[in-house]
Amino acid sequence: MPRRITWLSNVMTPESIGLEESLARTIEVTDSPPAWMCLACRGAKLLCGKPRCPIIVKAQSMARSGEGPFTDRIAGSSPPGVFVGRYGYPKVSIGPMVPPSYGDTTILDTPEEWLGRPIETIVDYRYSLVRGNMRARVEDAANPTSAMQRLQELSMAARPVDTELRLSKPPRKVLSLSEDTQPFGPSGPMERFTTSNVSVDKKIEKAHYDRDLRAADAVFSLYNEGILVTRLQRALSIGMFGEGARRRFVPTRWSITAVDSTVSQRLVSEVKGNPTIDEYRVYGYSVYDNQYVAILLPEMWRFEWIEAWFPNTTWNQYTTEPYMIGDYEEHFGRKTYARVGGCYYSTRLAVAEELVRERRQAAAIVLRETYPGYLMPLGVWNVRESIRALMRQPPEKHDTFQKALASALAKLRIDPKKWRETSVLVSRELTQTKITAY
Repeated sequence: MPRRITWLSNVMTPESIGLEESLARTIEVTDSPPAWMCLACRGAKLLCGKPRCPIIVKAQSMARSGEGPFTDRIAGSSPPGVFVGRYGYPKVSIGPMVPPSYGDTTILDTPEEWLGRPIETIVDYRYSLVRGNMRARVEDAANPTSAMQRLQELSMAARPVDTELRLSKPPRKVLSLSEDTQPFGPSGPMERFTTSNVSVDKKIEKAHYDRDLRAADAVFSLYNEGILVTRLQRALSIGMFGEGARRRFVPTRWSITAVDSTVSQRLVSEVKGNPTIDEYRVYGYSVYDNQYVAILLPEMWRFEWIEAWFPNTTWNQYTTEPYMIGDYEEHFGRKTYARVGGCYYSTRLAVAEELVRERRQAAAIVLRETYPGYLMPLGVWNVRESIRALMRQPPEKHDTFQKALASALAKLRIDPKKWRETSVLVSRELTQTKITAY
């Protein structure tokens, strides 16, 4: 049952309880939030009314965080890595990410290379990176200070950059987790930082200095030139792209979905001009105690993504039944943000990439079951890379949708009836009569 607690309106901490009513507001706190609430929130909106997401806090305590050789001076090779926070927007925290070691540290901030590595290893990668934070207004990206320019130069680097980071006090030794972003390690207020031996990527540099080029056009052009999605997300977040005076710092969490959405939308436009595939296809892939299944139909582009979170998984801690949530788009796309969040766009990107590669078109239904072995949120990269791996698997081929559906649902644990009832595209395919039947 919800309970009422009084918090200070601007300081959401337990210490706020009991302050004068004139300075406080009353909210409802749900001690055991239902799965629908957790999946709508995913630790970002605090819909349960608590000052911190208890699920994220629990996951952080489970992560190996160690002590680490961290002081107020960190010197090492940045992967390169930068971070832009979202709290306090439009005034946000920005800064570099630096490990206390030199050498080839690229792997520490390259999620494209992480899939299949132990979760503990990924946690260690991220915990080794120390973030320095300074405050900036998002519009400062259009006219950056020298320190901001160094951050932008760092984000353009083609290889690790020797960096020295000086903090005003030793960093907080915590691991920050989110459903959208990869984990982030210790952080502290930054006094200054210096870089040396910066070798910039000429492709990104060219887009950066073109102040008449729209951000979306820059992102897609660089993607087509082979720049990794996570590098584009990093550059967009630090205000590298866009028309001169309109450039902005973009919180890392938002830049991830912005790039996935922009690139996938452009790819889907290409897909729609291709002939359809000739058969029904079923793909299956399992990683990190997640089972992924995709069904491709020989029809015009449509897309659906559904997640099923089992009890005792990250976003279904307090119920005894799997909870299913999804969203879809028709041939001409969608105008509202998908309620399943960033995973929708990362999945759409991975599916569209494969269809563009084949120069084919299809309708796609992608399903995910998450089991209790998935201990903590790893970020949207996990879904993007998992679906890329899924689409690289040799598919089963069937001559009818009914056969393909039966094969696909046999790979999953939830009752097929529930999947048929939850999926809009599956239900429609099973009940609507096509003109080709006449």
